[in-house]
Amino acid sequence: MLNLERLRTLDALARHGSVSGAAGGLHVTTSAVSQQMAKLEREVGQPLLVKNGRGVRLTDAGRLLADHAARIISQVELAQADVEAQRGCAVGELRVGAFPTALRGLFPDALCALRAEHPELRVLTRELEPEESMAAVVRGDLDLAVAIDWYNKRMPVPGELVRADLLDDAADVAVPATHLLADRPAVDLADFADDDWISWNEGQFCYEWLVFTLRGEGIEPRIRHIAEEHQTQLAFVAAGLGVCVTPRLGRGPVPAGVRLLPVREAVRRHIYVVWRADADRRPSIRAAVDALRASGARHAAA
Repeated sequence: MLNLERLRTLDALARHGSVSGAAGGLHVTTSAVSQQMAKLEREVGQPLLVKNGRGVRLTDAGRLLADHAARIISQVELAQADVEAQRGCAVGELRVGAFPTALRGLFPDALCALRAEHPELRVLTRELEPEESMAAVVRGDLDLAVAIDWYNKRMPVPGELVRADLLDDAADVAVPATHLLADRPAVDLADFADDDWISWNEGQFCYEWLVFTLRGEGIEPRIRHIAEEHQTQLAFVAAGLGVCVTPRLGRGPVPAGVRLLPVREAVRRHIYVVWRADADRRPSIRAAVDALRASGARHAAA
């Protein structure tokens, strides 16, 4: 009889295209992936992988079995959702991904509430950018992902995912205390046409939003510094190296020497959570969404 966990490993290899990618998606070591595949090959009595340069590829038998594995895993997930729904309890394991400020700003309260109300539910969290976590939900590597739209730019949501709104999060412009506009009660983005900018990594959704938005204001942005973390960006602002957009959710302490300026035409992020439609009946999904919404409501009211 074929082992389900080994079929999951084969499915991950087929989806990720490499041993390291499969290991990352399954949260195991590359050695564990190789061991599981060796055992699966012994079970089926023929090779499923062959070397391909520095990597591997599936044999014809491997691709055939991987197709069956995907269907089997989908049916198992549907069965688990039905059993959980019939029980009416949020139990088992729930894998969630969120971008850094959402993880910091929403999850401590939400996870404490889930632990108190659903002690048999085990939540595993991962810090990922929205594009990565949403793709991981589509692949089945995560059950839930917290993602964002900006007020003037939406992130595409795959059709097989369900979406629930959490909150709107305002953002300010952070400037050095010595900046000419530092004492203004409010500003426009167009006021910073001659400033250097500190931004997120190129290619990320938030980087693309910033460039898109500033160009919409007639500004060709001079992005001089790239930093993933908001606290790092604020440290650069404090040093007088430029300005940045900084959302309020999960912001943390603001360094001395930084002024936060509201934008007259409010700059906002719309934060939401997504999950697979075939998992919609799972009480654990509903419990997590409710906890995140409650945490978002507390943040909005603060």
